[in-house]
Amino acid sequence: MRAAIIGASGGIGGAFVNALAARDDVTEVLALSRSGTAFDNPKITPGHIDITHENSVLETSQQAGELDWVIVASGILSDGEALKPEKSWRDLNMDAFERVFRINTFGPALVAKHFLPLLPRKRRAVFASLSARVGSISDNGLGGWHAYRASKTALNMLIKNLSIELGRRNAEAICVGLHPGTVATDLSAKFSGGVNHEIFTPDQSAGYLIDVLDDLPADQTGKVFDWKGEEIPA
Repeated sequence: MRAAIIGASGGIGGAFVNALAARDDVTEVLALSRSGTAFDNPKITPGHIDITHENSVLETSQQAGELDWVIVASGILSDGEALKPEKSWRDLNMDAFERVFRINTFGPALVAKHFLPLLPRKRRAVFASLSARVGSISDNGLGGWHAYRASKTALNMLIKNLSIELGRRNAEAICVGLHPGTVATDLSAKFSGGVNHEIFTPDQSAGYLIDVLDDLPADQTGKVFDWKGEEIPA
């Protein structure tokens, strides 16, 4: 199969690229990112994409060819400077909302718009985007992190909507959100010190999520699953 990973320069994105390229049933992995990061594997084809600009997404999709898997692994929580997760409603900021939603919600939606038509119509196909447990409304008992939580909740709704349309096109296709767990990446590094559960390496997390995608039946499309394959409530 052929796969495309959007956000390939990130920790989890790069791990997805390497893990899929190591499989015998994968012929090519498109490693797409803003930087066009190169990989040392002839099965990996690097490419440029900026998911916050539709022309970039369109142009990249036009060069991609038919794909079996598309995984959006991009996302933002903080930049360590101006953008930080809000602890209170007093911290709400329009610029932060716009930036977080552009990357976490609108970008994956644009990828879906232009990459879903590249999936086959008559065999199993996968479209997945990294979401987060904190995007669950019913599981939210702490509050805070307003922009990030809301961006992932909105993404989960988009995934549900997209799954319905994709299912009309191909009954064997799945469109899901994925919660990778707490992973040792730049995104979570400053916020994982107090966690009381295991912190994964990017390779561990990507491996678990690929196993989840391999095992999901088509009737589970439109949902969000964690690294263990357990459904995260809406």
